[in-house]
Amino acid sequence: MATLDQASYEQLQQQEAQLSQKFQQLQQQQLDLDLTRGKPSAAQLDLSKELDGILNGDYRDSGGADLRNYGGLDGIAEAKQLFSTLAGVKNTEILIGGNSSLTLMYFCAQIALERGLTTDRTPWRQDQRAVKFLAPVPGYDRHFSLCQHLGIELIPVAMNDAGPDMEQVESLLHADPDIKGIWCVPRFSNPSGIVYCDDVVQRIAKLSKIAGPNFLVFWDNAYAVHSLEEGAPPLANIMDYCRNEGTEDSVLIFGSTSKITLAGAGVAYVAGSPGNLEELKKHLGFMSIGPDKMNQLRHVRFLRDAGTIAAHMQKHAAIMKPRFDAVLQALQSSLGNLGLGEWTEPRGGYFISFDSRPGLAREIVSLAAQLGVKLTPAGATFPGGNDPRDCNIRLAPTYPSVEDINKAMEVFVTCVKLASVRQQLNTPTN
Repeated sequence: MATLDQASYEQLQQQEAQLSQKFQQLQQQQLDLDLTRGKPSAAQLDLSKELDGILNGDYRDSGGADLRNYGGLDGIAEAKQLFSTLAGVKNTEILIGGNSSLTLMYFCAQIALERGLTTDRTPWRQDQRAVKFLAPVPGYDRHFSLCQHLGIELIPVAMNDAGPDMEQVESLLHADPDIKGIWCVPRFSNPSGIVYCDDVVQRIAKLSKIAGPNFLVFWDNAYAVHSLEEGAPPLANIMDYCRNEGTEDSVLIFGSTSKITLAGAGVAYVAGSPGNLEELKKHLGFMSIGPDKMNQLRHVRFLRDAGTIAAHMQKHAAIMKPRFDAVLQALQSSLGNLGLGEWTEPRGGYFISFDSRPGLAREIVSLAAQLGVKLTPAGATFPGGNDPRDCNIRLAPTYPSVEDINKAMEVFVTCVKLASVRQQLNTPTN
């Protein structure tokens, strides 16, 4: 297939006819494949089967407390010790919750809105002023929908290979005092797979000095240990930078075992300054008597320490990497050097980010759906589902088998080519 910009109108017509015929052939296969969400595969979930029955009748923590009973609002000591290592904080700077980090994010945002966190405990929502959050894009759709549900206005910020465009971030904060926070997925970002560089992490740790003392960084380190290969870039410890700047109150670090053990039955945490955690506990006490401490104990006995977690995640990588490789090989072999799109080649995380030619993402997703391949809705990686260039598509290769991914990618590249050729045919020439 020749590059579109070099093809004559007659060549484009011929390509369109060939691709339409290919489209019809694929339609006859009546596929039913789903690449919409980054779910662990059954093989990954099977890696944690030992969680079932691991307590074996021993329900007491190291201090002798019976964890079947009430209490322990902020989690058991052994879980704090284990997950503080994962979060890169002291074990006095972490609260262990239930299975969902998103629940903790919602809780923290709601408390900050209505009651206030950080040093001065000033609620974000007051004096009828708008509350705004910076949203690096492309980003995680659930972060955006959480804010929209709470009435928080989202301001898109460009991402580059080092993380959010910090010049843009700092400029926006200088200009608008109503901006109260920023979303960050700092290691293997959703969907691009970018790892924030050290300079970006350091500058983020200083943002409250520009924005004011009730500014919060929501640091969703969901893929902290989710490398696909050895030598994947590490992430600087934001809390260390905050300590150096005296801004520990400005960051809340979130994480969970959802993609380490069982997606629907893991353990989540929020880490932050002792002052922030005390404030969160005060409010948490009105809605809970305590989390599922038995599940926390199960995870402590199964995961044990950082070395065990690393070995466990290598098993995940062995299952996931062939799936990522299948996607990348299909993109390169079918679209490489054609100028029909660009894509990331992540070294960890759960997604690959694909950018089509401007104006084609929705059409590509629609064409794929007609062939029985469900993709994440175009625009989902932008606030309000509004991708201004209509080009970004998030590919999630973890759940299907390699065989199904190969089928899905045959559909995907065909749809990219067909949409691109049709767009070129309909583009007026001078």
